[in-house]
Amino acid sequence: MKKLILFSLFCITLISCNENSKKQTQPKTQRGLITSKAMVVSARAEASKIGTDILKKGGNAFDAMMATEMALAVTYPYAGNLGGGGFMVYRLNDGTFGALDYREKAPLAATKNMYLDEEGNVIKDKSTVGAFAVGIPGTVAGIFAAHEKFGSLPITEILQPVIDLANNGFVITEKQQQRFTEYDSIFNAVNEKEILFSKHTKANDTIKNLKLAETLKRIASKGKEEFYKGETAKHLVDFLSQKGGIITLEDLELYEAKWRDPIAFNYKDIKVVSMSPPSSGGICLAQIMKMIEPFDIQQYGHNSLKAIKVIVEAERRAYADRSFYLGDPDFVDIPTNHLLSDVYLQERMSDFSFKNPTISDSLSYGIIPGYESDQTTHYSIVDQFGNAVSVTTTLNGAYGSKLYVDELGFFLNNEMDDFSSKPGVPNVYGLIGAEANSIAPQKRMLSAMTPTIIEKEGELHMVLGTPGGSTIITSVLQTILNVEEFGMTMQQAVDAPRFHHQWLPDEIRMEVNRFPDELKQQLQKSGYPINEEAPPITARVDAILVLDDGSLEAGADHRGDDTADGF
Repeated sequence: MKKLILFSLFCITLISCNENSKKQTQPKTQRGLITSKAMVVSARAEASKIGTDILKKGGNAFDAMMATEMALAVTYPYAGNLGGGGFMVYRLNDGTFGALDYREKAPLAATKNMYLDEEGNVIKDKSTVGAFAVGIPGTVAGIFAAHEKFGSLPITEILQPVIDLANNGFVITEKQQQRFTEYDSIFNAVNEKEILFSKHTKANDTIKNLKLAETLKRIASKGKEEFYKGETAKHLVDFLSQKGGIITLEDLELYEAKWRDPIAFNYKDIKVVSMSPPSSGGICLAQIMKMIEPFDIQQYGHNSLKAIKVIVEAERRAYADRSFYLGDPDFVDIPTNHLLSDVYLQERMSDFSFKNPTISDSLSYGIIPGYESDQTTHYSIVDQFGNAVSVTTTLNGAYGSKLYVDELGFFLNNEMDDFSSKPGVPNVYGLIGAEANSIAPQKRMLSAMTPTIIEKEGELHMVLGTPGGSTIITSVLQTILNVEEFGMTMQQAVDAPRFHHQWLPDEIRMEVNRFPDELKQQLQKSGYPINEEAPPITARVDAILVLDDGSLEAGADHRGDDTADGF
């Protein structure tokens, strides 16, 4: 009996040790910031805090949108802006969805061949650097349109903390200082002098943007009209004229943000709502998710050989369609219903095989019967009333056109490069366009921005988006799948390694040193070229997940200085 008792104790001890060993070796569940009522996630801590403070004062998500967007213009000149544009997708607490398009437009003097030489070739840098690359800015019109329809606090109360931030200054991070140094020579070349943001600034220095504070004061006092018809407008047009630009006061006066119906679709048990054209984000995201839905990628495993093959082939086909069919819906007829129909998408994937990849050169856009920039920024907001906004905004390239209006305190965009300067010729992100996205006066250029909101069982479930140029759509896609298919927390989903395929060039771009060598070798043996030398995948996903108990979990991307705040 004694031996039996000793043996039993030994077994219990062994089991206990094994259990403790398992607990020690299993990774802890990584979660982002958890709050109970409201949250803002953005590229800068100051912007997230200012947005949150507006919510604490009783403001709603649309008040916080204005504050956050303008705070990013102060602290994140890389992409935050007054001189650019963007898109917003929203969900009200009653379940109503909508979208706002404040994308830039081509000036009245723009022409189809304005970036081509006499022989019809694209002139290097003409659509990306300097005044001739600038589209009519839409950001100020966008934040005022959102506030006019849904805002609750006075404009002056919303913008005062941002004005104070510009006057008092913000601290430069190490990543920010590296970017200032990297772009310093081109800043000096384009502006013909040293600007506020130069290589001489150091990490932990404080930058005060007094000129931007003055601009924001005038806008707070006089409203949107100040930017498009007032003193700011006149100074902006004079500045661009001196630098060789073609934007006029008439261009600014004609600009309006536009309310649009978002793209909505179901994927298994979730409803996904994303941005409609002139963003390609919603349509491409819907196409990819609908094409992969019949496959059991959960069983294949996260970033497994089979899962990557299915996702890459769906991405390849969606980006091929993007190149031909998508543009400004006010100028071209987009066959949205056909592009998103189950019959069409089943046909698009009908030649998919796990054995052999589809060669992009052999794949064109689908036949329809009858027929952004790596340097962008995103923020997600959920307020204490249950409203949600997902906003992606950009200057296009890093610091846009690199042209800095020193008397107004902000950079100007180079969005004209997002048009197809010449059909079939890739833009700065390697994206190829067709006639649907050719240049025309007052036309909005195609974008990849994908602000997205997800609903589950009729309730708010997720708010997300990202910068990243052509990789925006695929990064949003993988973040959603990481949560819905692979059971990750919001922070884990944001942190996970990413890959990307955009039809042409025919290669899989992967985050460097984040995928196993064995997996990469298997893909290459299967006929999928891997490129880790290409420009890096620069997506910085900022997301919010509503947990089962109603609290909010942030996913703030560690790849940048992104930060969540809330209460």
